[in-house]
Parts: sequence; C-alpha cells; structure tokens
Amino acid sequence: MKRLAILGSTGSIGRQVLEVVRSFPERFQVVALAAGKNTSLLRQQAQEFSPKLIFAQNPDDHMAGRASYLSMEEIASHPDVDFVVIATSGKAGLMPTLCAIHSGKTIALANKETLVMAGGVVIAEAQRYGVTILPIDSELSAIWQCLQGEERGRVARIILTASGGPFRNYSREELARVTREEALRHPTWRMGGKVTIDAATLMNKGLEVIESHWLFDIPFDRIEAVLHPESIVHSLVEFADGSVKGMLSPPDMRLPIQYALSYPERWPNLDLPRLDLAQVRCLNFGPIDVDRFPCFELAVEAGRKGGTYPAVLCAADEVAVDLFLQRRLGFLEIAELVEGVLSQHQGISQPELEDILAADAWAREIAKSSTSRAVE
Repeated sequence: MKRLAILGSTGSIGRQVLEVVRSFPERFQVVALAAGKNTSLLRQQAQEFSPKLIFAQNPDDHMAGRASYLSMEEIASHPDVDFVVIATSGKAGLMPTLCAIHSGKTIALANKETLVMAGGVVIAEAQRYGVTILPIDSELSAIWQCLQGEERGRVARIILTASGGPFRNYSREELARVTREEALRHPTWRMGGKVTIDAATLMNKGLEVIESHWLFDIPFDRIEAVLHPESIVHSLVEFADGSVKGMLSPPDMRLPIQYALSYPERWPNLDLPRLDLAQVRCLNFGPIDVDRFPCFELAVEAGRKGGTYPAVLCAADEVAVDLFLQRRLGFLEIAELVEGVLSQHQGISQPELEDILAADAWAREIAKSSTSRAVE
C-alpha cells in the first residue's frame, strides 16, 4: 500500500488524484492533504480520507479532527509518507519537492514551476538521493511512456503537442479584447485558474519545453511543439531511425495520474475513458504562431539562457496572470510584462538555490512595480 501525501488536494489535479485513489482503496492510504484557501473542500476531503497530517493557508479549528497541522515541507518529509504528489500551482511546489527529495520519497510532479525555476538544482538533488520524479502532466507523461525501453542516445527529438487553448484561431486584434471569463473557458481540459491562463497564452507549452529538457536530459534544439486541437496525441518521440512513437488517449488527466501512481504497473480502471479512433476520425497538427502567442517563445528563450532566467520568467508570469485575473492587465499585456522583466534581468549562469529564490523575489517586485507605474 502506497502512503500518499497530496499537496494541492483541492485543485484540479489534486481532486483527480483522489478520484483515482477512490478507484483503488486497497492500494492507497491518504496520509496527508494540503491545500490553499479552499478550506470547505479540504474539510470534506479530510472527513472522507481521514489523513493523519493536514495543511491549509487559513486553517479551520474544526477541520483537522485528529490530524496534525504541519507545513507542506514537513508533510513532504514526514516518515509516515512514502509517495508525495506535488499538485500545487506556482512557486509553492519548489521547497516541498526538495524536502521530499532529501527524505527519499518518490515524487509525482504536476507542478511545472519546480523544474522550470530550479531544474538543475532539483535534478542534481534527486540523483544525489536516488529519488524518482514521475511526471503527471499529460504531455510529460506521454514522453516518459514513449521512452520506456528506449536508449536515450537514440532520441532524435521530442515533439510536445498543444491544444492551442480557446484562442488558437484568434487574430491579435481579437486577442487584445479577450476577457478573464473567456480565457478561463478551456475547450479541452479542466484546470485551475493559473494553469488555464498559461494554456491560453501558450506559456504552459514553453514551460513544458523546459521541463522536458530537465526530466529527459534532451537539448533544447531537439525539443519542439506543435498545435493539436483534438488533444488525442499527447506528445511524440522521434528516434534516430526516423520512427516516431506517440501516446494517444482521450483528454482525461486521470490517465497520466494513474500511470504515475501505479508505475511500473498498469492497472485496469473501468472509470477511465477509452479511445475510439473511428469516432475521432481526424487528427490535426500545425505550427505555433509566436507572433500571436509570444509567451511560448519567451519561455523557450529563457530556458535556453538558463541560470536564473527561468525563475524570473515564472515569477513574472505568476504576477502577470494574477493581474489579468484581477482585470488589471490585458491578455496581450501578460507577455509584455514578462518580456519587460526578463529584459531587465542580469542572470547568474550557475545559480544555487539561494540565487534562484532571490531572482524570484526580484522579478516579482519588478513586475509589480512596473504595473503600478503603468496604472498611475
């Protein structure tokens, strides 16, 4: 039985992790749940799964029952936990991930920013402590599955797929008028607010390029991304002989979640959808237009520069998305703000963790002050 800690249990990924757990009650024990502000849902989850450990940003005295309140870092390193799901959004996933690594836990990672901000540090520590990091994101999981049994030296390129979000056919003029409500209506996936906006700007695909670089040790010039609106082919790997392997399934996050939780096995689950290609009929692919979706190129360029640039990218994007959700920034202004902060950064090429955290704090301050001046 795997003893789980689910950090971000009330978010979209966390809720779907618990759906998979419900399908296999004999295989999992939910030892810990951690959430942000959604204390009402966390309370319901705690009543159902009776965790020993719990965390909330605004704890409720009546929520925990017999559970102990601990920080996410303490939960991730607790001796009663052996498998940690990192399903938080933004910077919040970094320190718990490092704590889990230093405690020898297996990690299922859904948080993009952890590897984007500090991929060099995180991967080095995981190798040092012999810790396995299993990707949950559908695209990263697809690559991981395609690489099973293959020699990494025979990989010619990785091809990430992107649904293109709700605005893939919009002109720049139409994108300039996009509202918060429109951007939060993703046509394919159910996700939290931050991830949904990143999907709409295609920032998420640039972040996945950086994640792929670190997770699979593939150079940036061999990682590509294409639009695929049906979200059936979740990513592909081309090998030295020209053959291409792809992972196909209905767009349901429970599939990659279950694969990470069950690895190295595959468990039958009648609750999960099956792919009917006769119903799909047609699969479309196309290039990403970086003129209309500059966030993708900004992310890839920050990844190529390396050092502290990806941390600055993540921090500036987190501020920009939050401002957009507050209706204080236009849709196209998200990229403008991120680019402006990156242009002011003096990077450190081989950063320690302290350098990364300092770059993150600097970028947030610059992004907020730039926006304040613009508003004035």
